[in-house]
Order: sequence, then structure tokens, then C-alpha cells
Amino acid sequence: MNLQQLRYVQEVARQGLNVSAAAEALFTSQPGVSKQIRQLEDELGIEIFRRQGKRLVAVTEPGRHVLAIAARLLGELDNLRQIGAEFGQETAGCLTIATTHTQARYVLPPAIRDFIARYPDVRLSLRQGNPTQVCDLVIAGEADLVIATEAVAEAPELLSLPCYAWNRCVIAPLGHPILESDPLSLEAIARWPIVTYDGAFTGRGLMNRAFHTHGLEPRIVLTALDADVIKTYVRMGLGIGLIAQMAHDPQTDAGLGVVDASHLFDASVTHLGIRRKSWLRGYVYAFIEGFAPHLTRRVIERALSEGGSDYEI
Repeated sequence: MNLQQLRYVQEVARQGLNVSAAAEALFTSQPGVSKQIRQLEDELGIEIFRRQGKRLVAVTEPGRHVLAIAARLLGELDNLRQIGAEFGQETAGCLTIATTHTQARYVLPPAIRDFIARYPDVRLSLRQGNPTQVCDLVIAGEADLVIATEAVAEAPELLSLPCYAWNRCVIAPLGHPILESDPLSLEAIARWPIVTYDGAFTGRGLMNRAFHTHGLEPRIVLTALDADVIKTYVRMGLGIGLIAQMAHDPQTDAGLGVVDASHLFDASVTHLGIRRKSWLRGYVYAFIEGFAPHLTRRVIERALSEGGSDYEI
């Protein structure tokens, strides 16, 4: 048994039992992956994966236990590397942040600017995707932390820490009647075609619930993965836009008017997620505190040791 075999098993499970995809992700050959998994199964005396012919179709019951142990062992191996890096070179390394477009475009820039000024020798990387995708990057060890509104708190592998609360606004071309609504109501919004976020993003569940609670069915004509795309189609006159407040920029959104809609919807909370039992380098703590000042190193270390957070937004 060796760590390479555990990595192969873990990657195959992560790739939906697609051995070819796992081999590509691991920069090796499909036969090599299959051979190593077979050798591990023979040594353990169990089948980790159920097969139909040469195709893997399911994870067996003992296989689920093997995957859980493999995740713990490989996670601790990463921690060992982090400890060595932390005490060997405290101000250099790399930091990978997994996040959504709205966070990367409208929220993170000040924190990233300040972090780069403070830690010029740290290579910073942003990985973007929908909330589930960016959570998976951290779970897989491909990113150090995730910042998103959805999915973080629901992922059992992640410690979820609340960062800040936010709400929504309506945007429309200047002169649009919705901009004269005083006060703005759900009924007024529902009269118009709406361009808003994809169902996996940025509080869509809360938005839908608000309309349905009032017996309204919003006429959503287009959904998109980020606010900039939504604005493009609102400018074209396709509909009014319903976006996160922080995604409206008065300097760059010329030609669009905005109306606050925070009184119509429950607030959403953006969370930061890190792997449970992970070892974070000092500059990772520094970045987190720069982004969310209430999340100090002491708070995070206590939350990691206790498996939860005492903070609520």
C-alpha cells in the first residue's frame, strides 16, 4: 500500500468513476491507474469499486470507508507539507482562493491589493466557478479557501465561517418606469421580465421564496452566472436586472439606474470555507483577517479545534 494508490482511488471517485479523467488529472495513464487500484484492492482483500466489465459503476460499502480514510491521510500529508513551509519560509509561497465571479469582481479586489502589498513573495491565484465547483476545489486540496454565498455551509468537509451579509437591488436602463417605484414592491418587480442569476448562485433561493410567499411568479427571461452578463442584457432592454447590491458600480454602470430592494428580501450571508483539520500558513490567516476583520487567527484556530464557529452575521 502506498500514498500514490490512495491518490488514485480518491481521484477516480472525484471524477465520477471516470478512470480516463482521473488519469488525465493525475498526469498518468489509464492502465496505470487501473493497475494501482487493483493492487490496492488485492492487498486489502476487498473491492473498492463495483464493476460492470471494465467499467467502474459504483463505490462499494468498504470502498466508502477506504475513501474516507484516504481523505484523512492525504489531508494530513498536506498539513505536514504546510508545517514545513510555514516554518521554513514564512512570507513566501502560494495562496489559491476559490470563489464566484461576484466576489472576485466586486468584493475581493481591496483585500487582494492589500495582501499583495504586504506579501509580495506569495503567488496568489483565483479559481472561479459556481458555488459547488469552488467548494469542491477546496475539498480536493486544489485551493486553500473558498469564498461564496451558497454551498459552503452545506459542505460537511468544510468549516464555514460567516464573512458579511448583503442584499439585492434592481437595475434598469435610465428612464425605465421601475426606477420611479416608491416604495419598490415585489408586485412592481413581477410586472416586468427579469434577468438575474443562475439558480445555483447568489441567493436565488431566497429571492424565489420571497415572490412565492406573496403569491407571485416572477417572469425570469434569462439567467446568467455573473452580474456583468446580467447588466449587458439589461442594457439591451431584455428586462430589468435583479443583482447583488455590491455588484452595482456607479462609476462603470453608466446608463443604468438602481433601486434598493433590501426591504423585500431576507439578507444573504457570504461564507469563507476551509478544510476541517487543515493547517494554514500564517499569510493565509493574514489574508482572511484582511478580508473579514472579525475572523482573526485566534477565532479561526478555535473554530478549527472545535469544529464550528461561534460567529453569526
